[in-house]
Parts: sequence; structure tokens; C-alpha cells
Amino acid sequence: MGEFKVHRVRFFDFVPSGVRCMSYSDQTERLAVARNDGSVEIYNFSANYYQEKIIPGDDRRSTESICWVAGGEQLFSAGLNGEIIEYDLDKLGVKYSLDAFGGPIWGIAANPGGTQLAVCCEDGSVKLFSITPEKIVFEKTLDRQEDRILCLAWHPSGSHIVAGSVNNIKVFSVSSGHLLHTLKLDLRPVSGRRRECIVWSVAVLSCGEIVSVDSTGKLNFWEMKNGTLLRTYNVASCDLLCLAVAKTEDSLLVGTAQGVLFQFQHLALQAGKPEQQWICTKPFRYHTHDVRAVAHSSTALLSGGVDGHVVSRPLMEKVQTKSYEAALRKITFPHRHLVSCAQASRLLLFQFPEHLELWQLGQTNESGMDGDLLNVSQEEELLLQLKRKGSECIRCSTVSRCGSWVSYATMSHLFLHQLHHKNNNMSINRVPKVPQFPALQLLFSPDSTRLYVGSVGGCVHVLELSGGACQHLHTLEPPAVSSHPVHLLAASPDGSLLAVASANSQIDVFNVKELKYECSVPQYNSPPTAISIHPSTNNLVIAHADQMVLEFSIAKKQYTEWSRKVLQYGLHRDWQERDTPITGIAFNPSKPEHILMHDNYMFCVLDKSLPLPDDKTALVNQKSLKQLSESARRGHAHAFKITRKFQPLLFMDLLDDGELVLVERPLTDIITRLPPPMKQKKFAT
Repeated sequence: MGEFKVHRVRFFDFVPSGVRCMSYSDQTERLAVARNDGSVEIYNFSANYYQEKIIPGDDRRSTESICWVAGGEQLFSAGLNGEIIEYDLDKLGVKYSLDAFGGPIWGIAANPGGTQLAVCCEDGSVKLFSITPEKIVFEKTLDRQEDRILCLAWHPSGSHIVAGSVNNIKVFSVSSGHLLHTLKLDLRPVSGRRRECIVWSVAVLSCGEIVSVDSTGKLNFWEMKNGTLLRTYNVASCDLLCLAVAKTEDSLLVGTAQGVLFQFQHLALQAGKPEQQWICTKPFRYHTHDVRAVAHSSTALLSGGVDGHVVSRPLMEKVQTKSYEAALRKITFPHRHLVSCAQASRLLLFQFPEHLELWQLGQTNESGMDGDLLNVSQEEELLLQLKRKGSECIRCSTVSRCGSWVSYATMSHLFLHQLHHKNNNMSINRVPKVPQFPALQLLFSPDSTRLYVGSVGGCVHVLELSGGACQHLHTLEPPAVSSHPVHLLAASPDGSLLAVASANSQIDVFNVKELKYECSVPQYNSPPTAISIHPSTNNLVIAHADQMVLEFSIAKKQYTEWSRKVLQYGLHRDWQERDTPITGIAFNPSKPEHILMHDNYMFCVLDKSLPLPDDKTALVNQKSLKQLSESARRGHAHAFKITRKFQPLLFMDLLDDGELVLVERPLTDIITRLPPPMKQKKFAT
């Protein structure tokens, strides 16, 4: 596998922000997740659940509800600042915001036809807006109520809106705007105390039944026409916070404040008879804290909560083939790097939403055998904490190879700082008058004389650095007009080439010495998750969301012979069924045939000189190989050398002196940083 001195870095204090709300689009098979820090993530379920887009948060935004419109082409959210936001999914930012003039907004929902948008407000109003491709337009306000409206849902026909409030549920006519019914909830005192009943979520079935969940732990079914209560289920002893109904209306999902999910299914009471009833069939516990958001796709139950996990639990009766669609998925970490490395100066830059941290790696003077723990002669040290400017969260950041430059970007500004090291002291200067571009990806050239700014439309802006100043040198444009933003950047170690990838699988290569377009990689049917250029061959290695790993010869402008074998025979079944994407690729200069890769739960050395394993061979066979003789070991060895010793793994790189840096973030450390969960009484306690 190769021997490395490994830095097991565990001082990256990353804590995922809690999930606040989510919305799933059946047409595009994409899930939009809004978090407590105001950020929005887009997951592409057709691309192995890959997190293809991230819109950074802003302290001025507090998202309470999110929804897809127009077949998944438009995305809206609303929150406690009282504004409705439409997102630009090409520029990965806010397209515009509009004040609803109703105070904080608690819920937003589009009608089934995608022509109207409804929001419910703190002042007791439900407001309707007409949806156009350019902008939403205010239409009217439904009859205003005394209490605040906390949630709402449309009837599948679009004729009525049902809104949940405190102690009651309101039914409105969309055409007239008038209130038709008020459904009052059970307010009987508990233990002699009067209580409020907060309706947290509602849904409307095509048969005219209203479904509601509330703070008393009840799931209620109402008849909309007359406003009568049909059935009540005492689901839990805590708040039921969210509700989602399947498109086929034969299943619904409820999330609780205790972290438990309950699935109800509409089943026949007796075989062969038409009478059906809602029955609680499956409780699940995949969260440690409150479940704040649920969604229902055609094949899976989706949930998210305070613990930051996005969980997809497959419906086995809906899954046609036994593949990765049938696997439980728990997405905890972003599918991108929040860490960058200065390989020559042994520095790590950690990215947080509000600040950056620059650390000096520790050192050891010892050497040892495989698996030995070496004593540190010099501890790691926090050199710098750089706070952002303004309220916008940091979108991307990078440090130069020499450690003399640090750059980061928010949604609206690009910042560049120069670092000075002298006599164990560090000073930092902000570079003035930095040219401003929408920055989605940042990368310094290997010689630290240029900064590449990946932007919208597949463009890369080249900034030249000299004498503590920065100026715009050139803009590299894709050969064909594109609306897709830059997703990944990779520079060749000799500084001559730059690879630019978009989430639509378009990968272009530029000659940055002559500032011209070089070639394009044949478009693959799955988005790239990591790219890197080999230091000796200048071949481009690409990892895709479907777990395919390919190598492209830039000099010959075609896939290499090794890649053709991979495309012809495929990779091992166990490799393809992994549920986290490759997010990092590096190379060992002393062994040119080796490709170093990682996802969240494994580190792999791919040796191209060895044969690819077939499905009958064990993919992870390091322990069994150690027990064989040297000659027998050669006969059983294959290309994949995998270890799961380091996890969860957020970053991997090789320093100039050959030492391997692995950044881990144990889940137990994250749990200790979360707020305490709701206490639950256990047996015999």
C-alpha cells in the first residue's frame, strides 16, 4: 500500500448546522435542504445522492420553509425576516427577495399547478403571489385572522388552503379569499393545567381529508367539507414537528421532538375488502435530536434535524433492484473540502461559516514501524484566526502552496490577504482593490503567482499577484456558452494546465501559460466529485458520483488505455455500491502508478500497475494478504488498497516532504457540541 508518516488531524472543530426544512422535487429528483445558518444545499438523487450545489447562508436570513415550483426549476424560501427569496440555481445565490409585509413568515407552499405561491405570516395573514419566470407578483391576502399562522397546505385541486395556528385550523377558499371553517383542537386540561395546542404541520388529501400534527403528540384526520374530526392517533408524548405525505397518498411520515420517525400507511383492514385505514407500521430512530423536516419521495423517506444529518430510508417495497437505492443513507458531511493545505510550509486552512483558521502542523523526530504512534516533538499551533467581513457566510477559501497567501469569498465579495513569516511571528495584510467577481471556487497556482477564481457560466478569472498587489490578467471562457457554474478546479504541478469542471459533467482544460483553451473531456453521464492532474504525466484523474474513476490524457486528448479497461469491464461491485463520493485525489511522486483517494469512510491507494479485481475477489483484502508469503501475496494482490482506519475523513493531501495529512472529524466530537436532546424516560430508570 505504501508507507507514509501520517498526520491524524483531529483539531478541525467542524459542526454541521442543523436542518431546518426540506423540499423534494419528483420531476428533477432533487432535494433542497435549508439549514439553521441560512445555507441551502441541493442533492441530486439521480446522481447517487450527490450534493451538487450549495448556496451559502447569511446572518440576516432565517429560513423557516422552502419549496420547489414549476417542476423543480424554481426554488423559493421564506423566514423570520419576513422576506420571500427566490434562488438563482445557476449563479448559486439569491436571485431577489421580496417583503411580504406580514411580519415573520412561518410557511411557504406552491399550488399544484405551480402558478401561485402562498405564505403564512405572524400577523395572522395568508398572502397569495402569482409566479412568473422573472419574479413573483402580489395577488391578494386571504381573510386575516387574530392568531399567527404557523403552517399551510394546498388542496391537490388548488381550490382551498388549509392553515394551522394555535388551538385551531383554518380552511380558506382560494377563489373568494374567505374563511370557510375553523377546526378547533382538543384543549382539555392535563394534570389540572390548561395548555395550548400548536399545530406544527398540515397536509390535505385529494379525498378532502385534512391531516395535522401538533404539540400534544397527536396525528389528526379531519373532514374538510364540514370541519369534523374523523380520527386521532396518539403518536408520541412529545411534539410532532413535521409531516409529509407521499404523492400516491398511501403513506405519510411524521417527525418528532424525540428524534423518532413514524410511518403511517393506508392499508386494507382485511384482504380482499375495499375498506382501508391509516396504520402506524414502522417507527424509525435515525436522529439523536429533534426531527425538524421530513419529505417523501417515491422510493424513500427523507428526514433532517438538529443533529445535522440528512437521512434517506428506502422503502423496500418500492425499490425495484437490489442496488445502492436499497441502502440506508445518512449524509453528515459536505461533499466538498472545507480544508486546504500549504504543502511546502506545512499549514492547514480550516473554513468555517464565520471565520478561517490557519494551523501549523506538528512535527516528530522519530521513525517507526507500520502502525506505530510517534511522539510529537513540536505540537500543532493555531497561527491565525481570520474573521469574515459582513453578515454573509464564507463560500470558499484557499491557501497558497508556500503559505504566503490566503483568499476567501462570500456571496458578494472576494478577499485576498498576504501573510508574512518572520522570527516565529506572523503578520497579515489585506490586499486592497481586489478585482471583484462572483467567486464559487478558489485556487492558487503552484508557484503562488496567480489566483484562479471559478465563477458563473463556467468562466475562470485569472488574477496576477505581485508585490502585495493583485490585478485581473485574463478570463478563461468555456468553448461553448454554458449556464453551469464552476464546480471544481485543479492545476497541474508544473503550472501549465488548469482543469475546470461543472456539475453537468462538462470538464474543460486550459493552457494557463498561454491563456488559451486546450481541450475538453468527453462528457460522462455522472457529475465529477473530484479532479486532479498527475505531476509527471499531466494526465487528469476524475472521480464521478457513480463511483467511476477515469484517467484522461491531456496530451493525447483521449482517455488512457487504463480508463478504457475500466469503462469496458467496470469496477468492483463493492466499490460502486459505496454511498459517499470521492472528494479528494492526490499522487505520490515517488510512485507514479499510485493514485491516492478518499471519501468520508475510507482511504484508498489505487495501483494502476496491478490488475483490477473482479466481483468474486474481496475488495478490502489487506489483512488476508499480510498472512501470505511474499510470492503468494503477489498472486492475490489487486489494484485497490483500502483502509477504513481513518474516519470520518474530511481531507487528504501529501506534503512536499512525503508526509500524509488526514483530517478526521469523529461523530462523538460533533455530538458533544450539539444542544442536549429531549430527555426520554427509559425502563428501570
